[in-house]
Amino acid sequence: MDRYIDKFLNYLKIEKDMSPHTVLNYSIDLKEVAKFLDDKIEIEKIDYLVIRKYLADLKARNYSKRTVARKLACLRSFFKFLYREGYVKSNPVSSISTPRLDKKLPVFLDEGEIAKLLEAPDTKELAGLRDKAILETLYSSGLRVSELVGLSMDNIDFIGEVLKVFGKGKKERLVPIGKRALKCIEAYLKKRGAVSARAGKSPGKQAVFLNKSKSRLTDRSIRRILEKYIHITSLREDVSPHTLRHSFATHLLNRGADLRGVQELLGHRNLSSTQIYTHVTTERLKAVYDKAHPRA
Repeated sequence: MDRYIDKFLNYLKIEKDMSPHTVLNYSIDLKEVAKFLDDKIEIEKIDYLVIRKYLADLKARNYSKRTVARKLACLRSFFKFLYREGYVKSNPVSSISTPRLDKKLPVFLDEGEIAKLLEAPDTKELAGLRDKAILETLYSSGLRVSELVGLSMDNIDFIGEVLKVFGKGKKERLVPIGKRALKCIEAYLKKRGAVSARAGKSPGKQAVFLNKSKSRLTDRSIRRILEKYIHITSLREDVSPHTLRHSFATHLLNRGADLRGVQELLGHRNLSSTQIYTHVTTERLKAVYDKAHPRA
């Protein structure tokens, strides 16, 4: 089965141009299936009963519905590829339905909590200036962490107040960024020094946010930075970098932003991905109703 997995992963990398992170996740899920089968069955003989047995094993190991659905989606794409390329005569996953998922509302911070978090970094130090710029940018633009760490100097239009980012599938889009966030980035870059002279690199290609080794920050680094300020501010522990993205979307909708506009800002392909935030803003609508309706 390993050689088929390698063919599929190469297809994802070369033809689908998927991110290394996505390809890695597919690899992990498929190798788990291969381990479950333990080479006892040839791939051409895998049918829907084998797939159901694997799903039953996941359930017995108390995997969540969401995780099972993700692994099933991986298998569906894998066998769809094998069938299209003629490696198997049928797709054993095509007749298996995805488990119904419970709606999981996004965790977000209210405006007071956001303000407290953004003021936490010590801007007297270079690291503090960088961290404040990171937090302000995440909240100001609603970027994914992968989009943030991928920012280079030539991705920032300080005059037009927009960022050029590369989202899922390396899809490019322009995202507005607020004046406060831009000022924080400028303050950080100014203190960091003459970026154009560093390591002989031109400023147009250099990463915006660097670690102590003068290398581009990673997703994990951003998480550690946020955890540091969550601890300092004593905010709740269920906060992640994605929480700032959720807060960005929720606060826009709370202040009357159009759902389609928020969809564009977040870079969601489908409106259904953005509609989850309408559930979060229901309480605000109830408050407006209670306050304004004469017979509420």
